Amino acid sequence: MLSSIANVLVPAFGRLSVTADSYGAVAPGSIVAANHTSLADPAVVLAALHRLGTEPVVMATAGLWRVPGLGRALVREGHIPVHRGDRRAAASLALAVRAVERGRCLLIYAEGGLPHRKDAAEAAPGDFRSGLARLAELTGAPVVPVGQAGARRITSGSLLKQLSGLATAPVRRPDLHVHVGAPLTLTGSRAACTSQARTAVTTAWRTAAAHLGERAARAA
Repeated sequence: MLSSIANVLVPAFGRLSVTADSYGAVAPGSIVAANHTSLADPAVVLAALHRLGTEPVVMATAGLWRVPGLGRALVREGHIPVHRGDRRAAASLALAVRAVERGRCLLIYAEGGLPHRKDAAEAAPGDFRSGLARLAELTGAPVVPVGQAGARRITSGSLLKQLSGLATAPVRRPDLHVHVGAPLTLTGSRAACTSQARTAVTTAWRTAAAHLGERAARAA
């Protein structure tokens, strides 16, 4: 449902383009790691992956499961709530491992949250948390790095600015770009794996940002 809805809604809010190092659906049982810059970017990434024939399970903030109607749909489709700073975090990881072992692709945001910035400009991904490396270690699954750029042009900044951005995006239709990198196998210590993943996602983000002519891509 989420992928199908994103595929319909995103083109109404912006002009999405997608590139990939190797076209086609992401291999079953892969971990898809994307940079997180805006409340809009999960929809942008899901729409891009849908074009490539991939509909992943998503690890997302547990608050979404409290939204009437949406929470029930998320449970039905097997998406995974993330309880930050909670004993239930281990249960989230276990659910993610089970999904990957069953052959589902899993979309994870290793930064663990949104950047605390008010502007709409692009910036390289922040520090990654260890969850991605732990998940790759437990499953042996390949990690597919994904970089997205442009979502902050839809919504970013203060609540008022975000609402304004959403309201005007169908008229402005900003350019959006997603780049899907080649899968990689993380090796070494957990810290080394985390660093490898962040480097790969940063490279994919740089490609996406450069496609939109963002200065940040050249500075990164």
